[in-house]
Amino acid sequence: MYLPQIIKTISRDLKEINAKAIVVGGAVRDYFLGLPSKDYDVEVYGLKSVETLQNILAKYGSVNLVGKSFGILKFVYDGEEYDFSFPRREQKVSTGHKGFDVVCDGFMEFKEASLRRDFTINALGYDVELKSFLDPFNAKEDIESKILRHINSKTFVEDPLRVYRAVQFSARFSYILDKKTFKLCQNMVKEGLLDELPKERVYIEFKKLLLKSKKPSIGFKLMRELGIIERYFPELYAVVGVPQSPIWHPEGDVWVHTLMALDKMIEFKIGDEKQDLKMIFAIVCHDLGKATHTQITPEKITAIGHEKAGVEPTKSFLYRLTNEHDFIASILPLVRYHLAPSIYFRGKAKNSTIRKLATKVNIEELVIVARADFLARTTEASLKGIYEAGDWLLKKAEELDVYREPLKPLLQGRDLIELGYKPSKEFKFLLDSLYREQLEGRIDSRSDAVAFILSLKKKS
Repeated sequence: MYLPQIIKTISRDLKEINAKAIVVGGAVRDYFLGLPSKDYDVEVYGLKSVETLQNILAKYGSVNLVGKSFGILKFVYDGEEYDFSFPRREQKVSTGHKGFDVVCDGFMEFKEASLRRDFTINALGYDVELKSFLDPFNAKEDIESKILRHINSKTFVEDPLRVYRAVQFSARFSYILDKKTFKLCQNMVKEGLLDELPKERVYIEFKKLLLKSKKPSIGFKLMRELGIIERYFPELYAVVGVPQSPIWHPEGDVWVHTLMALDKMIEFKIGDEKQDLKMIFAIVCHDLGKATHTQITPEKITAIGHEKAGVEPTKSFLYRLTNEHDFIASILPLVRYHLAPSIYFRGKAKNSTIRKLATKVNIEELVIVARADFLARTTEASLKGIYEAGDWLLKKAEELDVYREPLKPLLQGRDLIELGYKPSKEFKFLLDSLYREQLEGRIDSRSDAVAFILSLKKKS
């Protein structure tokens, strides 16, 4: 197993005083999963005090003591951060993720220290000096069987966040939740244990699910089976079983289509975490309006106006996860206009219409979301893998120079001042009038813009 040289160096120092460094957590798990790992956590056995460990680490880099009372030292070397910790016992004494009594014990056995971990795959260890793996709970067998299994029922329920961790791990690794673990998680949801979780912690697990999974639909299906969707996300639960037109959506109801679109969206990630997360959330929410705007008649099924109706349930859903107002606001236009590429293509929209669209939503992002929506169907057109409407709109937007941002105003307030105007409320009227002319394509040069402003002044 590859380890940074600094960990090997510190391990040798520890060996000299009869102590031992064992790499734990995700790095060891990822080694067996064949995944790259950046984070290295090290548990140190055989020391009486954290101060001794602190002194060793301080020889090589800086040590952050914020977690010292819990036996955790943040060690920074050559720009990289490592967690060094003492083995410890944790006992739940009150609600919340901070409601634990922690007892550090440098002479605890590795298996006992690992009992506090959530799943067998996260309880592996690697003895740095012996170059051998420690597997007290048969995690290797679970990895071979692709099973996600909890370690200890008593300690597992003490942190309800572990239910969401079960969801995101199952999706990220395409693992099946062990039957007993599934039942335990299901009971935790039924008993309302997840009620105590702050949204910030849940949001972190959602982000891992959405950004690190090739098929996040696995996690959403599991959340529905466990009762999470029904209990905590009514906006999503409302689309379960909502029928769609078999002409446009032969794949199934709104829930089925949403999960297909979610997996398709993952194929179109661009590599910018914030931007990808924005578009992924947009596709999760794009059809929430169908819960209230689906109309069923003997002749057809329609959901006219669902894109606009989806804005409010999108806000409601997202605020259950985060209070990042600007981020949520950036998602709403993608939901509101997700049908625009197809509608504009069929109607061969005017240039002015496309310019105006760019003032409301980022067209590049919009087409990515709309493409995922269109291709996540089993119609003959969708199965070809080509989204003609999106390609058309992108080409038009590039020609009109509104591909990623709206048309830039030809004049601003400082230009009006240079023309001899004094700052006043009239500035907004003049600049808004000019910008409307730009959007319509009637003015496209600075000289024409100046002439237009002067003509307005004469009229007034």
